[in-house]
Amino acid sequence: MADELDKKIIQSLNENARKSFREVAKDVGTSVTAVIHRVKKFEESGVIKGYVPLVDAGYFGMELMAVIALRISQGKLLETQRSIARDARVMAVYDITGEWDSMIIGRFKDRQDLNDFIKNLLSQKNVYRSVTHIVLNVVKEERRVIV
Repeated sequence: MADELDKKIIQSLNENARKSFREVAKDVGTSVTAVIHRVKKFEESGVIKGYVPLVDAGYFGMELMAVIALRISQGKLLETQRSIARDARVMAVYDITGEWDSMIIGRFKDRQDLNDFIKNLLSQKNVYRSVTHIVLNVVKEERRVIV
C-alpha cells in the first residue's frame, strides 16, 4: 500500500518523469537516497511499468480517434482481444460489462485507415457486431495515475 511519500514521488514524476532524483527529492522534501530507493522499488515491483513521452499524435499523422464497441463469440473473448491489441493503431482494449463485450480505442490516419481497420475487425470469425464512434474533440485524456 502506498504511503504519503510514495504518493508525493509519483505526483512529482507525473509533472515530469525526466526529473532527476535530486529534483524529485527537493519537490517532496526527502533525501535523494530515499527517492532512488522508492523509484527502484516501484520499477522492480511493476508499479512503474515504464516511461513514455506524451506525444501529439497529429504530428505523426494520426488525425482520427475512434471508440469501437464489439460483440465477440463466447469462449473466444480474450483470444480475440489479444489479437486486436497487437495492431499498432490500437491504444486500448477493454473487457467490459453490459451490452457489449469489448471496447477498443484507436488512432487512425484518416477515414480510410479507420474503414480498413473496422473491415478487418469484422472479418475475424469471432467478432460478430460492432458500433464505431468517431471522437470529435478530446476534452480530457489522462494516462497518469493521479494519487
